[in-house]
Amino acid sequence: MDIINPLAQVYAEKFSGTEDPVLKEIARETAANREDAQMLSGHLQGKFLEMISKMLKPERILEIGTFMGYSAICLAKGLLNNGKLHTIELRQEDGATAQANFKKANLGDQIILHVGNALTIIPTLNELWDLVFIDADKTNYIEYYKLILPSVKPGGIILADNVLFHGQVLEEPIKGKNAKAIQAFNEYIDQDVQVEKVLLTIRDGLLMIRKNG
Repeated sequence: MDIINPLAQVYAEKFSGTEDPVLKEIARETAANREDAQMLSGHLQGKFLEMISKMLKPERILEIGTFMGYSAICLAKGLLNNGKLHTIELRQEDGATAQANFKKANLGDQIILHVGNALTIIPTLNELWDLVFIDADKTNYIEYYKLILPSVKPGGIILADNVLFHGQVLEEPIKGKNAKAIQAFNEYIDQDVQVEKVLLTIRDGLLMIRKNG
């Protein structure tokens, strides 16, 4: 299902600023070489992530799900000079590609890559997060959220990607384990009184969550 009219998507990208040359190269190489290229955040969502990060001026960012490093580079643009972004990637090969892309973007000193299972890595980080981006396996979204919320600063922001999951959450009944997991996550956040939330119809859906305080 096309959730967003493709013409509207192109129009929005046209009026959303110029794509960074390194990001453009990453997008081009990913489209040419990966069957799962749609996992890349892309220009419009990337600009949104960059804008949110620049507004927050975070000292610490956590990203769960690195892929090619596109979104991490976008998020890192708002870091304070002494800021760090920790990003977690399950797959060794994708992690190596992302690390090379961070160097191309001259962000190798500010972005710290962790390769492995996020559920075991997150508890070892011992940081307080200003901004978190969740974009990994959908079946663990609730578990990631439970793990990171206590370490998010009051007023901090969590962004969760793919919360419309290709429109499958709009179907009756919802089918497929990933769509069901996303629906369960959306319902879980909806009931959580510790946070404010708004679901944005950007790309495949972004849930913006602000921790109260």
